[in-house]
Amino acid sequence: MIVRPIQNHETKTWLLNKHYAKRMPSISYAFGLYDDELVGVCTFGYPPNYNYNEGKCVFNNYKCLTLELNRLVVNDGLPKNSLSFFVSKSLKILPKPNCVVSYADPNNGHHGYIYQATNWMYTGVSTPKHKYILEDGTEFDIRRGLDTKAKVVDKIKIDSTHRYLFFNGSKSDVRKMKRNLKFKLLPYPKGKNTNYDSSGYVETQSVFDF
Repeated sequence: MIVRPIQNHETKTWLLNKHYAKRMPSISYAFGLYDDELVGVCTFGYPPNYNYNEGKCVFNNYKCLTLELNRLVVNDGLPKNSLSFFVSKSLKILPKPNCVVSYADPNNGHHGYIYQATNWMYTGVSTPKHKYILEDGTEFDIRRGLDTKAKVVDKIKIDSTHRYLFFNGSKSDVRKMKRNLKFKLLPYPKGKNTNYDSSGYVETQSVFDF
């Protein structure tokens, strides 16, 4: 298997059809996992929280490119360790130095085991989140935004997401990042993971189709 950069438009059917969120994030860098054909997609973008710009939310006195790993999806049935291989290779291709943040959502049965397997740092949970129930019976959470004028009739607190960080750069860069880190490092969380259905159909390209 190999990992290489792909165009943003190549991620669309994967993220809309196979990822549980079913929506497109902001994408600055996108990578494909290939086994003769495209079998996985990993994307990075600027965090929606502007406080993360240049590491302001992460570091006391250090600036660097700060990105969020915001989507990761692969075909079912791949060999063991394919996901950790994919994440590790994607991180190596990103411009350095950088700090990458990602979240695991326990509301969707995720605890971040892929980040634990690839040596990310666990820094606790994000700010509290809520799910809003609308008068028409639909619901949304603040991450999706409100695209309807329907009245909110109830607000339900949901579990905060687990926050992971990865420092990417030279040994000197990583030492500086760790020295200036604002967050306290914590033990990895554990729990039963729920695997979502990623069997949605997408058209695939071979690695030689550019």
